[in-house]
Amino acid sequence: MTETAKLASNNEAWGFWGTIRHHADPAEAWPIAMQAVGEATGCSDAGVRDFLDSRHGRHFADDVANGLFKGLPLPQSIEAAVDRWMAWTIDRRTARETGIPRGLPYLVGFVTDCEIMAEVAA
Repeated sequence: MTETAKLASNNEAWGFWGTIRHHADPAEAWPIAMQAVGEATGCSDAGVRDFLDSRHGRHFADDVANGLFKGLPLPQSIEAAVDRWMAWTIDRRTARETGIPRGLPYLVGFVTDCEIMAEVAA
């Protein structure tokens, strides 16, 4: 287990943790998701945590749950969600609304946005 997987959620009521608990053990899912999202995006541990704790993390958990409903094991469900979010790209409307550059993979864009918002707040 890496250092990334050790960073705890700050939002166990909502976000990824609060949503995935209805479908899988969040204590098992959290480190797998932290690791997979961190490796896919190259973003900081705090950025990944803040993404998973956000409303986007809730939607990401919904996507993981879709994999579980299809019968995939938890790690493969998370990987499938990561792959899907990396395949989708930020469109013009989302770029205009968020400032995330158009064409970036969703996962990179939203995790980076969370990372930037944390830096601005600090």
